[in-house]
Amino acid sequence: MGWKEVAGPVLTRMPGVRRPEGHVAFKRKMMWTGGILLLYFFLTNVSLWGLNQGEFVDLYGQFGALLAAQQGSVLQLGIGPIVTASIVLQLLNGADLLGLDTSQPRDQMIYQGLQKALVLVMIVVTGLPMVFMGGFLPPSGALGSSLGIGTFGVRWLLFAQIAVGGILILYMDEVVSKWGVGSGVGLFIIAGVAQSLVSGFVYWGGNPGGFIPSWIGIATGALDIGNVVGGAGLTTILFNQNFGVVPLLTTLLIFVIVVYAESVRVEIPLSHAQVKGARGRFPVKLIYASVLPMILVRALQANIQFAGRLLRSELGASGMPGWLGTYTGGQDQSLQVVDGLLYYMAPIQSPNDWMWWIGSFAQEPWQVMLRVGVDLTFMVIGGAIFAIFWVETADMGPESTAQQIMNSGMQIPGFRKNAGVIEKVMERYIPQVTVIGGALVGLLAVMANMLGTIGGVSGTGLLLAISITYKLYEEIAEEQLMEMHPMMRDMFG
Repeated sequence: MGWKEVAGPVLTRMPGVRRPEGHVAFKRKMMWTGGILLLYFFLTNVSLWGLNQGEFVDLYGQFGALLAAQQGSVLQLGIGPIVTASIVLQLLNGADLLGLDTSQPRDQMIYQGLQKALVLVMIVVTGLPMVFMGGFLPPSGALGSSLGIGTFGVRWLLFAQIAVGGILILYMDEVVSKWGVGSGVGLFIIAGVAQSLVSGFVYWGGNPGGFIPSWIGIATGALDIGNVVGGAGLTTILFNQNFGVVPLLTTLLIFVIVVYAESVRVEIPLSHAQVKGARGRFPVKLIYASVLPMILVRALQANIQFAGRLLRSELGASGMPGWLGTYTGGQDQSLQVVDGLLYYMAPIQSPNDWMWWIGSFAQEPWQVMLRVGVDLTFMVIGGAIFAIFWVETADMGPESTAQQIMNSGMQIPGFRKNAGVIEKVMERYIPQVTVIGGALVGLLAVMANMLGTIGGVSGTGLLLAISITYKLYEEIAEEQLMEMHPMMRDMFG
């Protein structure tokens, strides 16, 4: 008896959001999407009860917006458990260790149930160390005394709230996927990145503030940036992430490149086998696998760095092997890796991480460039590999696509109406475009981080937000078209 027969009855009965029966009106979909988005913003402002506010560590940094996580709130984990579970499933399914055929309804239900079970496991695996190890989320001693449960009991209260937040995110994503437009994961990423971008442009507090307030301060003389003609002043004008010219240009350039890349496609002509004159095209986009596989690559990096900080906090400076990682700073936000394997595996987050000639660096130039090379290699190769896994598990590969075209009653003009023939045509384009698109997205993400972006948004986060917004726009346009022409809805299922 295989594992599917043993675990199948349990996994297929995992609690889930009921699918709608029949067509869901466009306005109703938008209401569900908007409602979940409002709930997400509300939860990001619900602070953890029992946490010493102001003393917790921002574990994710720039990864926070990417993982839709709000530090110190019930959404402390964000979409991290969902993404990590997806990485594990993608690797297992890509290596054909699960023996699941997601084109079969029962196997698809088992796969979805397994994913939910893995998300619950990842909530525990990720949440427990955050609360009980390293002092990242310090409990309130006063609350423990007043309730008579001590700090140990308060830690369990903190973990319970984090776990509830992780479960809520899981089912909020499912609600959007089944009753709304797009996916919840994509919606939460857009929300997190958009928050950082808007704040980066208009935030009025602080010195300096956002891009617009800072330039008003420069123009009026309220903000002193030194000698602009040369030295530190010119560097500040060019690369400061709050008001620098280069981050602004990088943000705009990434937007243009992603929108252009989304429009570049190979269109394979299709015709209906029975309805004369009914024609269509199947687009194979340059970014065929979308930008979403980048979440998997960056989440993998985030988990590696989190594990390193956790080890450093538990073992201390003397117990941490030097070859693995050397850290500076104390048990707070200033804890930074400066040497060892974890330093070279740490992603480049801003110009300050690699421009050694404009700042004080503890590393030699060759060490800095080696780190840049490792990050670039990791993102380009990782982007290509995860793009391949994404295409296969999302039923976007040549075989699945050929079967979908056959089921719709379409065929490629000039070729026999046969799934195998259509698959061979698709194999000329999909695998190559998938690899090229995944590598291109990885390259763009690293370059955006190296040059900086407005609001300190990570390059991956910016790519994701733009790409997901573009796809969301396309889905909304498609939904409106289906609403106006019900016959098209029947044709496309």
